[in-house]
Amino acid sequence: MRTPAGTGRIDAAPLGGVSGEEGSAPLLYTPAAAAELLAVPESWLRRKAGRRLIPCTLVGKHLRFSAADLAAITAGGSQPVLQLRRRRGHR
Repeated sequence: MRTPAGTGRIDAAPLGGVSGEEGSAPLLYTPAAAAELLAVPESWLRRKAGRRLIPCTLVGKHLRFSAADLAAITAGGSQPVLQLRRRRGHR
């Protein structure tokens, strides 16, 4: 079942006919929808996924991203805070 046009999100049917949180398949996002959620160009996302530099999900030959993929991409891009060091002899 698809969500309203333009969202790019695909709602997967529950596995084994089970409804509710447990047993349901994860939602998958198209590259366009995932790029919008991550606020990055779709071309960047496709290029990185094609080189297997970021997690992605392939459904047949179709590139999709799960919520876990998007979380991993976000976590993998986090940078530590740099501590500024004072220069010696300059005050």
